[in-house]
Amino acid sequence: MNLIIAIVPVLSLIVLMAFFKMSGDKSSIISLVVTMLIAFFGFHFPLDDLLFSFLYGAMKAVSPILIIILMAIFSYNVLLKTEKMEIIKQQFSSISTDKSIQVLLLTWGFGGLLEAMAGFGTAVAIPAAILISLGFKPIFSATVSLIANSVATAFGAIGTPVLVLAKETSLNVQTLSTNVVLQLSVLMFLIPLILLFLTNPKLKSLPKNVLLTLLVGSVSLGSQYIAARYMGAESPAIIGSILSIIVIILYGKLTATKEEKNQRNISKSKDIFKAWSIYLFILLLIIVTSPLFPGLRNTLENNWVTHISLPINMSTVNYTISWLTHAGVLLFVGTFAGGLIQGATVKELFVVLWKTVKQLEKTFITVICLVGLSTVMDTSGMISVIATALATITGNLYPFFAPIIGCLGTFITGSDTSSNILFGKLQASVAGHIQVSPDWLSAANTVGATGGKIISPQSIAIATSAGNQQGKEGEILKAAIPYALVYVCITGIIVYLFS
Repeated sequence: MNLIIAIVPVLSLIVLMAFFKMSGDKSSIISLVVTMLIAFFGFHFPLDDLLFSFLYGAMKAVSPILIIILMAIFSYNVLLKTEKMEIIKQQFSSISTDKSIQVLLLTWGFGGLLEAMAGFGTAVAIPAAILISLGFKPIFSATVSLIANSVATAFGAIGTPVLVLAKETSLNVQTLSTNVVLQLSVLMFLIPLILLFLTNPKLKSLPKNVLLTLLVGSVSLGSQYIAARYMGAESPAIIGSILSIIVIILYGKLTATKEEKNQRNISKSKDIFKAWSIYLFILLLIIVTSPLFPGLRNTLENNWVTHISLPINMSTVNYTISWLTHAGVLLFVGTFAGGLIQGATVKELFVVLWKTVKQLEKTFITVICLVGLSTVMDTSGMISVIATALATITGNLYPFFAPIIGCLGTFITGSDTSSNILFGKLQASVAGHIQVSPDWLSAANTVGATGGKIISPQSIAIATSAGNQQGKEGEILKAAIPYALVYVCITGIIVYLFS
């Protein structure tokens, strides 16, 4: 009975969004109420713990998720205000007028780099917004951005998910990182091919799509494997994304038609720098404050810090924000500095920021309710019941289902890192009982979690907010579910066959 009622919140969210086509804010409010009632009456979760759990979830939703979403959309809106987005669009067109190449470059290349550096929704919000400005339909832009924001998530935010997994399971970081790359190997070819096919499904385009897929997939797999095996979790996604961007640009230049080659870029270098200044400043700030510079990062992390403690389940839960290394703050500073360079006044920038806040009102409600829901499910024991039941029922077939548990964790929480915190120890524990390498099964949790990002309601909320499509979350979820299912099935087969 506990298992049945524990599944209800997840099912209610899917049914309301995908089948009743209810907006994300309404679906999340209803599902949150259902979850809290189940926790109180079904799992006998004390009322004070219930309220503090929701409060803890709401705080996690505001920081880092909502602050990052707000600042990511703010950066895009500033580009619209200063009219520098036209130059960025021209830049992408000058690389190639081929829509497929533009989509792959923006989602897999640039989006992968944003995920590797910052994570937490930037890799969905910014590429989706730019795609829309290039003339792509909002639903298409959201869907391809979600699909692309999968593989890179494993090593997102400078390797945070795998680093956290290693800490939770006491396993070797490099071994875990290598296993993650091996389990994602097929998808490093399949996801780019899907992105290209969705953009241009014509049969005559298949040979060039396959060739570009092989080039990008090979570079991604080779570079990430070497980085993971010899360097650890911090660099695979960064190196893989940068090399992918280089390969896609070179391919676009080499395959350009005579007319495209004869086209000259009318923008001056100074104008190009101004147009890209926002994203250049953001990337620079993220790199400088990342674990790649541990001394500076430690200094910044220990200054201007907010600490909040909440009593939940007869223990104290600590909530900490290090503002000087906060990705949302870095996005704000980079956007503000870039906006000034682009000619906007301080007053104009704050006006754009306030309009962005108003634009994202429904997104704020959706994400707060979703993260609150996931926190209540975690602290009340619902998530543990679902995962343990799946592990018990599947027996020796468990390796095939291991990625599904990781996927479930991300679907509910919206975070690969959170999924690893929830289920990392469980995966390692089950591995010991069925005589499978704990490094292999623990890695499977992260790999499955990357698939869950495709259909995570939080990610979908970010995608809809990027295109001002709030209320169409169900439509995007329905479009994304088949890709997530195939994704998790492929990883399950790989994990099972080589376990």
